[in-house]
Amino acid sequence: MSTATTTLPLLHRTVRPEWIDYNGHMSEAFYVLAFGHATDAMMIETGLDSTYRESTHCSLYTVESHIRYLRDVPEHAHLAIRTRVLGAASKKARFTHEMFVVDDEAGEPAPDAAPVATTELLAIHVDQQAGRAAEFPAAVRDRFTELTEPAPEWAGRSIAVV
Repeated sequence: MSTATTTLPLLHRTVRPEWIDYNGHMSEAFYVLAFGHATDAMMIETGLDSTYRESTHCSLYTVESHIRYLRDVPEHAHLAIRTRVLGAASKKARFTHEMFVVDDEAGEPAPDAAPVATTELLAIHVDQQAGRAAEFPAAVRDRFTELTEPAPEWAGRSIAVV
């Protein structure tokens, strides 16, 4: 019997002093860092962990991202990042991360909490030795399928001046 869940666990981080910029809140580069850690956690949950990468020489490469910075995040804030898999094909995966400020280091966002930032990503499964995209193994593709959720309303938008 599988112990796999159909949702990914939250990733928790605390905003470090060196993540604060000259405006007194989290610098844009560190939103990307925290979201990158969430992608790493998703890779572990889908079977693309370090053992897989070392044995197959394959990994997930981000090829496109769209970040929305929605609210300032102060030093020492506790973050919870929720990941949603939106879909996967033979060689690529689309997913989102939503960042929330929570009350404590292991906290859950309130049901009506608004995210402080979001990102939507497209990643390609790459055979690093061949230098090109490669199909996911069936078990990884199946895990992505198990985890697939509907896209949030903000996903798929582009940037425009209105």
